[in-house]
This record gives sequence, structure tokens and C-alpha cells, in this order.
Amino acid sequence: MANSSKRLLFWTPRILSILFIAFVSLFALDVFDGKHSFWQTMLAFAIHQIPVFMMIAILILAWRWEWIGAVLYSALGLLHIVWALFIQSHMPSQVILFSILIIDGPAFLIACLFLANWRKRQQARFE
Repeated sequence: MANSSKRLLFWTPRILSILFIAFVSLFALDVFDGKHSFWQTMLAFAIHQIPVFMMIAILILAWRWEWIGAVLYSALGLLHIVWALFIQSHMPSQVILFSILIIDGPAFLIACLFLANWRKRQQARFE
């Protein structure tokens, strides 16, 4: 594998993870509607940021150990699918499907890229 391909495979899941975390963090902005006090809004914002903090922790672990990124991003995607199908079952099916596609699609793509990066590193060790 060429050196540029190795670098691309190394950086792509990490950059996509950062972009995905930034995208998910945008969903927390809906708490700033002006209906609550400052401290209630800050508490709601912090609660909405819990998934973002979890994904940052996953990225920190995956930066060094790619297999952890593959496992945890896959688990994150599966957890969201379960949440969308069973907890959010009152939503229209089109909304649930769209939610699954925009959240879980990138999570599974990132997981696959971390897995590919980990496998290439394993092959390089045995060659």
C-alpha cells in the first residue's frame, strides 16, 4: 500500500469523526429558544451535549486503537437505531428513517474506515 494511501486511510475516519461530532453538536442548539431561565437553558444544553462528549471520548480512544473506534461507532449506530425505532416510535416512519440515515450512516461509515485502518495495520505487522 502506498504511503499516501496509508495516510488517507489513517486520516479519513478521524476527520470524518470530527465533522460528525460537530454535526451532532448542532442538535443541542434547539435549547436556546428563550422560554427558560439562563441556568435551565445551560443545564439543557449540557444534557444535550452528553452524546457529543461520548463521541469525543470514542474518538480519543480510536485515535490510537482503531478497533475500539470500529466497535464503538458500530455500537453507537446500533444504539441509535434501537432508540429511534422503539423510543421514538410515535414519530412518522419517514422521520425515523431519515434520522437513522443521517445519524447512523456516518457512524457506520466511520466504523468501517476505522476497521479498515486497523486491518491494514495488522497486515503490516505480519508482513
